[in-house]
Amino acid sequence: MKPIHLIPLGNGRMEPGLIELEHLAATLARIFHTPCQIRQYYSTAILQRLERASDPDARVLGVTAFDLYVPVLTFVFGEAQLDGNCAVVSTARLSDEFYGLPPQLELMRERLVKEAAHELGHTFGLRHCQDWRCVMSSSHAVERLDIKTADFCPTCRKPVTQDSVR
Repeated sequence: MKPIHLIPLGNGRMEPGLIELEHLAATLARIFHTPCQIRQYYSTAILQRLERASDPDARVLGVTAFDLYVPVLTFVFGEAQLDGNCAVVSTARLSDEFYGLPPQLELMRERLVKEAAHELGHTFGLRHCQDWRCVMSSSHAVERLDIKTADFCPTCRKPVTQDSVR
């Protein structure tokens, strides 16, 4: 099996700090009477940079606290190259603080593991699974992440375990 390299992006912090950023954006918008938005990062561009810098004999998982998006979606928890070797995940929307709730570190850690396993699953060629419990099921909201498990269903597990014997 190819090794997985975790690569911190940005400042390396896993705490999103979005409460402070949202407060600052709202305050500056009032002061200057103009919209103030928190910048998101284009996840596909990050994947392309990871690919150029990555070891072709390894799977690479970029981890960032920055909020990610792709043009067809307002945000993504992560993105991966299907059958490639690179994936990226963001902790920005995995933390309860993003939703104005008190922090739950263990819940955020569980969400990060699920999203990382999901995106790395795509690097094994796995597509979204119809089994809502499978880690490969699609998650367009944090509530869907909370419902699914961190495990692959029997069908999705096969490509992952077959790669380990190559």
